[in-house]
Amino acid sequence: MAEDDVTPEQLAAIAAENEESETVNYKPPAQKTLQQIHELDKDDESLRKYKEALLGAGATEVDPNIPNVLVTRLTLVVDGAPNPLTLDLQGDLEEFKKQSFVLKEGVEYKIKISFKVTKEIVSGLKYVQQTYRKGVRIDKTDYMVGSYGPRLAEYDFLTTLEEAPKGLMARGTYNIKSKFTDDDKHDHLSWEWNLNIKKDWKDKEGGEGN
Repeated sequence: MAEDDVTPEQLAAIAAENEESETVNYKPPAQKTLQQIHELDKDDESLRKYKEALLGAGATEVDPNIPNVLVTRLTLVVDGAPNPLTLDLQGDLEEFKKQSFVLKEGVEYKIKISFKVTKEIVSGLKYVQQTYRKGVRIDKTDYMVGSYGPRLAEYDFLTTLEEAPKGLMARGTYNIKSKFTDDDKHDHLSWEWNLNIKKDWKDKEGGEGN
């Protein structure tokens, strides 16, 4: 059997195994602007200092045309990878559909999302990833990122440790649809990219910049 020679029935079985039904009773808190939060309990000196350490001394001037959440990079964190596995998400997102990360079968990895919050606190950030093979969705995972306030430095979010598929049937190309969203269902960024599961790293077909 050649790589990618997987029947629709086998893909359906993989999708069924990965399907998880989750009901989350979660009501997001009412959203407040950064200025409103700075004004809360402003006479409490200890609380004021804590908020300044967390949020900064005050709201700075920010270009109103800049999005509140800027997703800058996606990185596959893999021990032993011969080359950096990074997508610059501030470039041409369409180009990623033509490229593939080569990933050795069975390796353990994490996905790191780098992002900035520029103006107001954002609550309930979430990274959503759907994985397709030959047009069939075989997995969907939601990662809760959390709530973050504005600052100059980037934030980094790491997913839990994952294991790449392995075995002859698992080798081949996977299309991944990613979305960075929040409690208010704002689509901060959506992009598509590809993983090519190979027997070994030595096959460098695809990858960033190729």
